[in-house]
Amino acid sequence: MRNILAIVERELRAYFISPIAYVVLTAFLLLSGIVFQGILTQVMDYQMRSSLQSAQLGRATPIDGPAIISQQFLGTMSVLLLFMIPMVTMGLFAEEKRRGTIELLLTAPMTDLQVVLGKFFSAVAFFLILLMASWLPMSVLYLYGSPASGPIFSNYLGIVLYGFALVGIGLFVSTLTENQIISGILGFVIALAMWFFDLLAARAEQPTKAIMEYLSVISHLQDFMKGVIVTSNIIFYLSLTILTLFLTYRSIDSLRWRG
Repeated sequence: MRNILAIVERELRAYFISPIAYVVLTAFLLLSGIVFQGILTQVMDYQMRSSLQSAQLGRATPIDGPAIISQQFLGTMSVLLLFMIPMVTMGLFAEEKRRGTIELLLTAPMTDLQVVLGKFFSAVAFFLILLMASWLPMSVLYLYGSPASGPIFSNYLGIVLYGFALVGIGLFVSTLTENQIISGILGFVIALAMWFFDLLAARAEQPTKAIMEYLSVISHLQDFMKGVIVTSNIIFYLSLTILTLFLTYRSIDSLRWRG
């Protein structure tokens, strides 16, 4: 555990020494603020029109404003994270290989698994910092109302598990090249492909349709966004994360043998 924490500390320090952390954080805060404002304006406009309809016709369609805002906001965040997380993970191993420090890392008194987990948890820590930043606009809902916490918890749980899987994909891809730009692009392309499986499944026939729907990272997020926690969706994200960590471990192990 001490070795893992040492790598986490080392990587987080590297993030905040380089401009990448500040670029990603600033872009994420700016975009999330713009998105939240747009969604909030739409929901408030709908509620105002609904109130006018109620006054004129004596009937209105009630909506759970905070739940809709949370669902749409975090749903949009899932798209932003497709771009942001590959930027966070692209240099984890690729930069080590480019600088020639990967040999020092692999010959250090720690196991390959500790190296992989240390890198993974450092990227997860930065991802969670991004997620906490998204709570800044969401806190408005609690300042001016008392939204139900259950659906919002479900939304955030889904995004956390989804983010873990994307970090795992990016981490594995980073072991395949020494160019972090290529690593970032490849990680984005793979995540985007798995994101679009759900759309492609609509044109496929069974059993291909069922397979593509299951492999889609976004289809398993939809229940969480509706405020429903389904065990099979949790298992999918955790299984994908574990699989990518295993592939990363095997890739690093092959580097040791080739070295």
